[in-house]
Amino acid sequence: MILDDVHRGVSKRKARKRVGRGPGSGHGKTAGRGHKGYGSRAGARRRRGFQGGQMPLFRRMAKRGFNNKAFADVVAIINVATLEDVFEKGDTVDLESLRERGLAKGRFDLLKILGQGELKISLTVVADRFSKSAVEKIEAAGGTVQVVGAE
Repeated sequence: MILDDVHRGVSKRKARKRVGRGPGSGHGKTAGRGHKGYGSRAGARRRRGFQGGQMPLFRRMAKRGFNNKAFADVVAIINVATLEDVFEKGDTVDLESLRERGLAKGRFDLLKILGQGELKISLTVVADRFSKSAVEKIEAAGGTVQVVGAE
């Protein structure tokens, strides 16, 4: 046997199943459809969610109430400890500076600063919302707080 004969007689593709071509094919007579029943008829196709005659899950589930989640504001949350790690003394913290440093990724409507952690450097923080503890920690460190849209 030489190298040229290695693939001789080996087909690259599996042969197509030829149904309804006589008893010798193994798929003759009913052509793999069985006897009678829904699947044996032309045009038979199970609809989406069909569970063999059992009451489908989407019909068994209760459909009540309304959910406002689709209309809710998406809020980006940043802790003061994160500001301490990323910013230098005297920096202005706003949406653009957070995006530049990779802290405000994705799409959202509001920016909220929370008070978890310690803050020892003075920063000017501009955001839509602040927790009470965040305001206290920022001002205690000598920084200022500016609420967007509030004059």
